[in-house]
Amino acid sequence: MAHDPLSDFTAETFSHAGKDRTVYVQGQGPAVVVMAEMPGITPRVADFSRLLVARGYTVFLPHLFGVPGEPPSSAAYARSLVPACVSKEFRAFALRTTPPAVDWLRALAREAHRRCGGPGVGAVGMCFTGGFALAMATEPEMLAPVLSQPSLPVGKKGAGDLHLSDADLLAVKERDDLCVLGLRFTGDKLSPGARFESLRRELGDRFIGVELTTPEGNPRAHSVLTEELVEGPDEPTWQAFVQVVDFLADRLQTSSGV
Repeated sequence: MAHDPLSDFTAETFSHAGKDRTVYVQGQGPAVVVMAEMPGITPRVADFSRLLVARGYTVFLPHLFGVPGEPPSSAAYARSLVPACVSKEFRAFALRTTPPAVDWLRALAREAHRRCGGPGVGAVGMCFTGGFALAMATEPEMLAPVLSQPSLPVGKKGAGDLHLSDADLLAVKERDDLCVLGLRFTGDKLSPGARFESLRRELGDRFIGVELTTPEGNPRAHSVLTEELVEGPDEPTWQAFVQVVDFLADRLQTSSGV
């Protein structure tokens, strides 16, 4: 029997507004909602979640698309990307629009805070879900949104778009208790630099942008915290991971443990 890369997580069902989704939960301490990149909850996404668990957090890992536990492959991307891009829940091409899926994620964040307590909740969005962490910050419980290589909306016209409505952007900007962390590789065309420029313009010094130089041997480097993450004090991706952990620790008032 094949090894289940999520066997050490507890699979739960969370329901909101008539929508049921599986959420994989592990850990103790303040809650962090981890939203997978394409093609879904891969083994490396699960490994990243375990790194947070080891540092004192309860991770809530919702199944949004793809096959949970499946490694990335051309077939896995094809099965996940096309349906997600045309889904009305994600609105991958829409400008100045908060996707409906965010309402469910906001409700999950509220439930995670109710269960875990503490000053608030963190969220890590990646790639397709990168901007969701920012949209979730309309909730007062969301204190530590992390946007790793945010890639929506798709297309050149949306390069500087933040994938949330004008009303939600205003609500985020009006929060004087909020700080946002963003991560991307400088040469990443899927997560354009114009999006970080918009974040700096809209949030000012409340946005911390971490832009890693794209490695010469890996011009398509994209997944800062998963596929490209290399452990080691001198590794740029590991240094970025340490910044994420320190950010969560500062915002959620815990010890970083790195």
